Amino acid sequence: MVVAIIDVALHLPGCSSLKEKRGIVKALIARLRRDLNVSVAEVGDQDEWQYCQMGVAVIAGSEVGARKVAQQVEKIVYREYRVEPVSIAVDVTAPEPR
Repeated sequence: MVVAIIDVALHLPGCSSLKEKRGIVKALIARLRRDLNVSVAEVGDQDEWQYCQMGVAVIAGSEVGARKVAQQVEKIVYREYRVEPVSIAVDVTAPEPR
């Protein structure tokens, strides 16, 4: 089992309210969950109108599989025209064998 944690920092330049931000972020989270079956949560900058910090978790059978899903997460984020990715960091780990 391999776990990939993806930290996504976003700028939402067109947002003028928290309500508008929530709509964009919820749609992006729903798409990631639906298309890739990953766990996603907004984990930071929740009171900022134009910034969002998201965490994505992937569990796969191999490091290659985890990295492929992480790349797909990046593609979906970059395709969302309403957000500008500030940074995307991927950390892949595997538990110690027993």
